[in-house]
Amino acid sequence: MLIDYKNVSICQEFNCVLKDVNFHADDGEFIYIIGRVGSGKSSLLKTMYCELDIEEAEKAEVLGSDVTKIKRKNIPALRKGMGIIFQDFQLLHDRTVYKNLKFVLKATGWKDKKEIDERIDEVLHAVGMEGVKEKMPHQLSGGEQQRIAIARSLLNRPKVIIADEPTGNLDVETASNIISLLKDISQKGTAVIMSTHNISLIDKYPGIVYCCKDNTLKEMTGEDLQSAFRTDSADEAEAGEME
Repeated sequence: MLIDYKNVSICQEFNCVLKDVNFHADDGEFIYIIGRVGSGKSSLLKTMYCELDIEEAEKAEVLGSDVTKIKRKNIPALRKGMGIIFQDFQLLHDRTVYKNLKFVLKATGWKDKKEIDERIDEVLHAVGMEGVKEKMPHQLSGGEQQRIAIARSLLNRPKVIIADEPTGNLDVETASNIISLLKDISQKGTAVIMSTHNISLIDKYPGIVYCCKDNTLKEMTGEDLQSAFRTDSADEAEAGEME
């Protein structure tokens, strides 16, 4: 099991965001975390890469480490086994795509220039961006920047990719292409855990679905999932009328 949470409680500034969380992820699984803004999706993901502490847990293991007891000095080693993707890409805008990727490899212990260059070529090929090594991030579209962010997440051959609203700033077609790419990555054995409120993509790219609602996390299947979609759509329509 790559991630195994049992009865986990997650808090932000003394407020309990999620309680009694039971969640697991294994090799090659494609997992959605859905829910409204503020429902705890990002908080859940942050605990997995130790950006947010877990208050209470019967069990909270990530890549074999107990994240309730992990020492700060060991967090970088844990994160090396992950790829983390953000909504706002978080590329370094003062350097080329190649230098963005090289920076990550150097920071994680790569030293041989030939191996670095080969790995950069491999991940750019994997995301269909072979010809942009010398371009600056501002010369790329939003979708292209997110592909580079995905390439960056693949550099150290992670066991799991954690993506926090990776399509939030993208148009529908580009978002669909990004989800397709992440789905392909999961089918090669890397687990993908992604928060999203773009529910329409779940029908097109099926996966395991968890929903954050009312301070709880629940795995959604079958009719429960369809009911959640209908409720969410109705709530959005009502909110639109109130505006």
